[in-house]
Amino acid sequence: MITAPIVLAGALGFLLGSIPFSWILGRLLGGVDIRSVGSGNVGATNVARALGFSAGGAALLLDAAKGAAAAILGQALDPAVTGAPGSLAAGGMAVLGHNFTPFLGFRGGKGVATGAGVFAILAPNAVLASVVVFAVAVGWSRIVSLGSLLAAVALPVAAWLTGSPRGAVALALLVAILVIARHRENLSRLARGEEPRIGDRGRS
Repeated sequence: MITAPIVLAGALGFLLGSIPFSWILGRLLGGVDIRSVGSGNVGATNVARALGFSAGGAALLLDAAKGAAAAILGQALDPAVTGAPGSLAAGGMAVLGHNFTPFLGFRGGKGVATGAGVFAILAPNAVLASVVVFAVAVGWSRIVSLGSLLAAVALPVAAWLTGSPRGAVALALLVAILVIARHRENLSRLARGEEPRIGDRGRS
């Protein structure tokens, strides 16, 4: 049943997720619109390529933090159990807000860091497994997008295997599908062997 706290959690989660930290950092640190450089993606990888790894790390942490904050806020508004509808609504809407932020004409990032922040609260063991998958994939290939895609695939599987609530598993699956869809251009370049590696200049 959809209740007022769930609706409020979703709305506030979307608002939190919509904060375009990568764009803000681009303006503050480099005086650039991150949408006009590199891949044009409003995310940490593009920030790192345009402004350096420190700026990219800051964008990554801030995007993850807003996802975690949304899930925590959802739990506070609907505190029955971990994985209650309020936390799921807030977390899911935060990822949507990041991907389609109204502050930038509904053009945002790909949801990887924000999703990781959400599931660090909702399914921490699953996130840990996904981070390991990401680290191994990127360490082997030096391709961030490949690590992101494999981590997204691993997330719902790990959530299910580690006994996360069914709602969290379902949300993890939906987020994984969204992340994969948002990486469709990366998938095409991966298939052609043209996806840039860490240290290269190019799209992200």
